[in-house]
Amino acid sequence: MSDQFLAQAARLATVFSCRALLSLRSSDFPDHSGRPRIYAANHVSHADFVALWTALPRSLRARTRPVAGLDYWEATGFRRWLIHQVFRGVLVERGAKREPGSDGGEVIRHLAAPLKAGEDLIFFPEGTRNLTGNDLMRLRSGIYLLLQEVPDAEVVPCWISHMDRILPKGGFVPVPLNCDLRYGAPLRPEPGEARTEFLARLHAAILACRRTEA
Repeated sequence: MSDQFLAQAARLATVFSCRALLSLRSSDFPDHSGRPRIYAANHVSHADFVALWTALPRSLRARTRPVAGLDYWEATGFRRWLIHQVFRGVLVERGAKREPGSDGGEVIRHLAAPLKAGEDLIFFPEGTRNLTGNDLMRLRSGIYLLLQEVPDAEVVPCWISHMDRILPKGGFVPVPLNCDLRYGAPLRPEPGEARTEFLARLHAAILACRRTEA
């Protein structure tokens, strides 16, 4: 049995099990414009990108790759197989864990390559999981720099609800709860818009995707 067959079977199983277990509900999904697209979402669980990837239309899942931390996904052989063979992740060394003397621009170019090749990315602009208790942490500069590298790309803000309860830190078995995904209108930096201004606008757009809960 080939690795390709196993990976495809794992993708189908992931979609089926996530939709059944999490009762995935997606709303306000913007039609794809044909531009390279970055889905920018809040981040509270290692399974966030799985939920977002699973909820995408089938035709878009095939062209969408999650950006993920190398240290976590390369830690075991099974995770390594999942991220590379099943999800085709784009792995990066996070912040202080990069090699001494490494070039931040090299990381941006690494992330830009799939966009320039016509693929989309799932990106968490907070830079790490939010375990602070705040709704959304400050956004890092990476997504702005990535848009400077690929100026025709667009950013789709997204809010993923309940993943901190479905798969909390240290958890291995998901708790069956509804997972809601809500999208905002695509964004691009305005001509002359400063980094801080764009990040503030994106931060507000991600928060605006939240559903009001009783």
